[in-house]
Amino acid sequence: MLVALLEALGASGAAALAQTAAAQPTPIERVTRTDTATETPDRDLQLAELRHAVLRLPVAALLASVLAVRPRRRGTPSRRPPVIQTQIILAVVGAIVMLVVGSSLARAFGIVGAAGLVRYRAKIDDPKDAGVMLATLSIGLSCGVGLWILAAFGTTFFLALLWILESFEPKATQLLVLKVKAKDPAALKPKIEKLLTRYRLEYELRAASTEELDYDIHFPMSRKTDRVSEQILAMDPEAAVQWEEKKEKK
Repeated sequence: MLVALLEALGASGAAALAQTAAAQPTPIERVTRTDTATETPDRDLQLAELRHAVLRLPVAALLASVLAVRPRRRGTPSRRPPVIQTQIILAVVGAIVMLVVGSSLARAFGIVGAAGLVRYRAKIDDPKDAGVMLATLSIGLSCGVGLWILAAFGTTFFLALLWILESFEPKATQLLVLKVKAKDPAALKPKIEKLLTRYRLEYELRAASTEELDYDIHFPMSRKTDRVSEQILAMDPEAAVQWEEKKEKK
């Protein structure tokens, strides 16, 4: 998928060059066409590219967000947050790559060549990581042709975009087993469950006996279990609280 995307972007750049070859070039195009693939564009051209990026990158992210978070039809599978994030990132990557290509045939073929070198054979668990790899590649392409201002703005924009996207991710949790031994577990049970609900913990009662209650709890990794244990002991000072880590079945 990665190679196909880059080849498509490179081909699009080459096609755009062919279509505009007969048209009267703009000042930016005249500067671009006189550059080679290795020459650094002058400051005026880089500032012009920055003005384009300031408008086009947010628009690309906004339009991709509209598609990625579109209403889900009844009966269709739920969408995973990493996939939604990747779709938004890819739109911005495409915008940066096309800004790099511009109307330069040399750059278009250069991107196609770079795509041929990229081979990710290792399995990537998080699709967003693949999107970030593409983002870094687009930044590298910008640096490779000397578009330093565009590369700096692209990096800043990606950092801000990733910060916003990752702020919506659910917090990482671990599966723990809470064991509470008490003289009267039945009387303690509603109090414990009310406590777990107040702390917004996802739990499931796995076992209950005349001496012990066992709960499976998805506990945030950023929080400690001490406070929950103290609250349970405050309910029944003679109770015994024990936490154990449990491996989730895949």
